[in-house]
Amino acid sequence: MPVKLALSGDPAADKLLSRDSLALLIGMVLDQQVPLEWAFAAPLRLKERLGGRLDAAEIAAMDPDALVKVFSQTPALHRFPGANAKRVQELCRIVVDQYKGKADRVWKSAKTGDELLANVKALPGFGEQKARIFVGLLGKQLGVQPRGWEKAAGDFGKPGTFVSVADITGPEALAKVREHKQAMKAKAKADAGR
Repeated sequence: MPVKLALSGDPAADKLLSRDSLALLIGMVLDQQVPLEWAFAAPLRLKERLGGRLDAAEIAAMDPDALVKVFSQTPALHRFPGANAKRVQELCRIVVDQYKGKADRVWKSAKTGDELLANVKALPGFGEQKARIFVGLLGKQLGVQPRGWEKAAGDFGKPGTFVSVADITGPEALAKVREHKQAMKAKAKADAGR
């Protein structure tokens, strides 16, 4: 049974994320400083703007200014289209150079959770927390579970939680994740005021 991710709120975009590893990586890269639905719908819009193909080698080889123009078309693919076009192009170069153009080799090549985390952290746009979230998403929703993946994912690998994109399986889960994030922001604000 194919995996059905539910991250963008758009069935066509979610279908692409579920079937195309590069689209999923691009969505994760873009998931910062914009609503997550915007970030995870962007790979489909990018594919459409690139003539119906989402190919790591083609994106890696594009003129950087041309890619920025693609990202900047209305509606922009991100709040910061220039910086994120650069990030996505660098991601694609790494996929081509280190993973033979196959985005899923980022995780399929990992024998342990620590190796998986290191692979993801080496990608542009993936800091410590986002890398752990992605390891959690891979383990919880895509069945990518090398030995030690839960430890590598940290809190984002725990079952039954609603703390990140790793836990979003539909509208109800999204609401719970948003509720958790709002509570964490309120707590941080209260702690800062003390």
